[in-house]
Amino acid sequence: MAELLAMAQNKVKAFSAGQRVRGKILAKGPASLILDVGGKAEGVVAEKAFTEARDLIKNLKIGDEVTATVLIPETRDGTVLLSLRQAAFDASWERLEQAQRDGTPVAVFGKGVNPSGVTVDVEGVLGFIPGSQLGKEANKDTNGLVGKYFKAVVLDVDKLANKVVLSEKAVSEAEDIKKAKEAIKKIKEGSLYDGVVTTVAGFGCFVKLDLGKDSPLVEGLVHISELAWGKVIQVSDIVSVGDKVKVKVLGIKDGRIALSLKQAQKDPWEEIGEKYKAESKVRGKVVKVSDFGVFIELEPGIEGLVHITQIPPGKKFTEGEEIDCYVQDLDTKTKKISLGLVLTSKPIGYK
Repeated sequence: MAELLAMAQNKVKAFSAGQRVRGKILAKGPASLILDVGGKAEGVVAEKAFTEARDLIKNLKIGDEVTATVLIPETRDGTVLLSLRQAAFDASWERLEQAQRDGTPVAVFGKGVNPSGVTVDVEGVLGFIPGSQLGKEANKDTNGLVGKYFKAVVLDVDKLANKVVLSEKAVSEAEDIKKAKEAIKKIKEGSLYDGVVTTVAGFGCFVKLDLGKDSPLVEGLVHISELAWGKVIQVSDIVSVGDKVKVKVLGIKDGRIALSLKQAQKDPWEEIGEKYKAESKVRGKVVKVSDFGVFIELEPGIEGLVHITQIPPGKKFTEGEEIDCYVQDLDTKTKKISLGLVLTSKPIGYK
């Protein structure tokens, strides 16, 4: 008899709070779930634990297996009190990942607004909708989304980083986005288009392309490095919102269009050979002082170098200063101009 009791005790599991257990659903009620967890009594999901996992439980049926967490190893009536919070959390991430793959809109609940966008509750997970992913109507009153349910499309899911990024305009402006995607397919790299500057930022500007009558909104980015052939300090020095411009399409990737203002214009180096001949006198502005010489801007997009060996000892330069030089050498292939200084006094070796 002692041996039989020992064997029976070995088969009965002893649980501890926080332990993860696998159980099979024996019964499902309107406010509780009973599982066989291999213990001397059944496991029960009830009250608050049932409510917080309601969305998961409604899709479960008798005979299904699920992983639960032990809240209380043994209650007064001998049952094991369980929680499905982690299982519900994992299921939420799985549904979000599936929604991202399918492109299916999901219901979200507006939680708050910050300068970058709107935070939402989606499947019990905190998600974020950037301002750029809000439709025109939503952008008019972002605070109006707080405390309300609306639909959005999942763009990015990263469970490890606990990050979900969504798009509201992918739902509210789905038809416009579809038309824009079709229009983008017709845009050719290397082609020139007329456009209008819609946004000016520190890194560049956005330009709406003119694709013909009733064309959808198709915008591309002109990076600050593609604004002008010359050095650009501030984007606002070159363009303003509403400016009509001509741009060249540099590339298209994942629906994003890279544009160039400067490449839509003639490269000043194309005719430089005729303009700046060897020994000719030129006047320019100091744009950079370095350890190996001074860079002189002769005109927008055209800079030459006065090498340190061509500068008399003790001679100092400041950015913005205008100085007289002469062309020593010009190489249009490498786009380099070597300059010498025109000095008032003429030490040996200087003109």
